[in-house]
Amino acid sequence: MNAVLVSLLVNSTVLLLLGAVFYAVPSPRLSPHAVPFGVRVPPGRAEAPEVHRERRRYRALLLPATAVLTAVSLGLGALTDSALVGSVAALVLCGVAAVLWLRAHQALTRAKEEGGWYEELRQGVAMDTSLRTDPVRMPWLWVVPSLLVLAVSATAGAFAYPELPDTLWLPERSPSGTEYRALATTFWSAFSLVLAQLAVTLTMVGTVAAVLRARADVDASRPRASAAEYRRRLALTARSLLGVGALLNVMLLGLSAMMWTGNRSGALLAVVVGVPALLAVAGAVYPFLPMARAGAGEDEATGLVTRDDDRFWRAGGTMYVNADDPAVLVPKRVGLGWTVNLANRRFLAGCAVVLVLGAAAGVVLALG
Repeated sequence: MNAVLVSLLVNSTVLLLLGAVFYAVPSPRLSPHAVPFGVRVPPGRAEAPEVHRERRRYRALLLPATAVLTAVSLGLGALTDSALVGSVAALVLCGVAAVLWLRAHQALTRAKEEGGWYEELRQGVAMDTSLRTDPVRMPWLWVVPSLLVLAVSATAGAFAYPELPDTLWLPERSPSGTEYRALATTFWSAFSLVLAQLAVTLTMVGTVAAVLRARADVDASRPRASAAEYRRRLALTARSLLGVGALLNVMLLGLSAMMWTGNRSGALLAVVVGVPALLAVAGAVYPFLPMARAGAGEDEATGLVTRDDDRFWRAGGTMYVNADDPAVLVPKRVGLGWTVNLANRRFLAGCAVVLVLGAAAGVVLALG
């Protein structure tokens, strides 16, 4: 099949998937129930007519935009014989979704302020102190699969290295399809994907450690039940992330084997990349699927609602900026999981260290 046609089909599929994701994000199943479109509202207002109206407006405009951009991408891509059009269309769709989201965010903010949704309500903050005295432990057994795959990769690479040709071919994704980049055979090029496995393993362990210390998502109106739910989801997320790391290492092992053997089979490459990637996506999403609340018990009636903290959130509820909050990770308002506190000093220091190390690595590679 023509390479451009394949890329057009891939890009159109990506556009449709992006549209489906953007369409689903405002759902309470994919974003916190009490922060529609990134706006904190009292629990009793989470299904208010204004919220439903903004969801309908957002989706009513997003659907035709996705359809038009997909059709234009296919048409222009075929006329110009370029698959790059699909990438541009995907960026445009992201921009359209962002504009529609901000429009809904601003509309709900006005409705909340003009309707006095927080008037005569007692606001409060609930914390689960047991996460410090009895924290969810790092599931070290779930690190073992990643380490085993890493050990197999390093051992196989050690045996293959003396027999490698002078040039290695590394598959890369480009707008025109999969291309192979020629690399001179050195220790660093031959073991580049093995080193990437090490980086993935360390990153996942570090991410899990940070997530286990993230600020808990506890509802002030039902603190006991929400804390129990959060603890269960936290343990599940930790295991899921480490499992995803193992799957990524399996994918890198397969790519290393193809590079060492010089195999350029498109079908094999699709299996090596596609199967672990699909399983990794499923593993990452699983902890956030609707979970049964059986066994949580009845919660006490606190008479409180979670504090309206919209002033700390920027860009439609997607960015958290609070220099007075010691937490590095906080629960997301848009989507599921956690996001960083962009004003936290430890986060800023970590970013500075990463930038310095990256710059140093770039200099070493350039001089080498």
